Amino acid sequence: MQADCSQLQRAAGSEAASASQSVHTRLTEGSGLHSGDVHIQVDSTPKEGAENLNSRSTRSGGHSCTQGCVQSHAQNQFRNQARQPGDTSMESGDHGSSSYSEFRYLFKWLQQSLPFILILSVKLVVQHITGISLGIGLLTTFIYADNSIVNQVFLRERCSKIQCAWLLVFLAGSSALLYYTFHSQSLYLSLIFLNPTLDYSSFWEVLWIVGITDFILKFLCMSLKCLVLLVPSFIIPFKSKGYWYMLLEEFCQYYRTFVPLPVWFRYLISYGEFGNITRILGILLALLYLILKLLEFFDHLRNFRQVLRKFFTRPTYGVAASKRQCSDVDDICSICQAEFQKPILLICQHIFCEECITLWFNREKTCPLCRTVILDHINRWKDGATSSDFQIY
Repeated sequence: MQADCSQLQRAAGSEAASASQSVHTRLTEGSGLHSGDVHIQVDSTPKEGAENLNSRSTRSGGHSCTQGCVQSHAQNQFRNQARQPGDTSMESGDHGSSSYSEFRYLFKWLQQSLPFILILSVKLVVQHITGISLGIGLLTTFIYADNSIVNQVFLRERCSKIQCAWLLVFLAGSSALLYYTFHSQSLYLSLIFLNPTLDYSSFWEVLWIVGITDFILKFLCMSLKCLVLLVPSFIIPFKSKGYWYMLLEEFCQYYRTFVPLPVWFRYLISYGEFGNITRILGILLALLYLILKLLEFFDHLRNFRQVLRKFFTRPTYGVAASKRQCSDVDDICSICQAEFQKPILLICQHIFCEECITLWFNREKTCPLCRTVILDHINRWKDGATSSDFQIY
């Protein structure tokens, strides 16, 4: 821009000089001077005119140049500002299009690989059809037995003894049939921390031993709960049965934590074709596994001690309500809508049947009416339920 302005100034100066020269020539030719006349030429006027013309042209040129520079700079700045949102949108559009193209490529790859994936899936299913079928059967048996036991516990004194006996026979028969079918593998030895007759170098065989043993332990625990259900109420009251269910479940979970330990330890410490390298690595992995199980041991031990303390102390939810207090609420329990049976007065001054409020506190820790917190934590497993967690390690 500065170069253009200087060029304009030089052009204006040259035009002014040519104009002054032309004026001087015209005056000389039109004056008609003779040889004897004295002529005094005054050049101030043309020079002053030229200077004024030069100055005016310079000022006007400089002013126009400056104004043009400012205008062009402002236009460029405005164009840059106007171009920025478009550039951002174009960049975002490019990013979105690239992401979309990657997604289309992934979808196309999956579409092309789907037949091969289906072939491999069919091969794996056919190869492990026995284990998959048995796993589905054991899972179905567990769900059926667990729901049936919870329903019988909820019925309290109206529970069906025939149904409880059938569940006991069904669970015991399922366990015996499973061990008889695979008697050559001696899977029952893992229940007492001994070695089944299987090779520990295969991951699937180790997973098979751990899975079968975990289901069998659940079946044994549910069988013991069925035995507690069959005991008459005058021997073990309904309130005490809840503590028995809780103790059996916590003990079963505690025992299930340690049963897979020797199986996985033998698998981790075994070495293969690389000799000493895999042996050292296996020992390190086995030690790390033992440390993790030790930490889990202390966690379960704390929970088991709390359950034992509750089992022997039998904490109460309130005090026995008097006849006057029961008559103030029309002798009707708000839970069962019947007359009170061994009424209990909570700290919030609400009265319920002892069995009704016991069942309520198996799942909740607040009053059914005013939601006042009565217990510090919920008494889990008092409703006869069995944990569905799969102890795989």
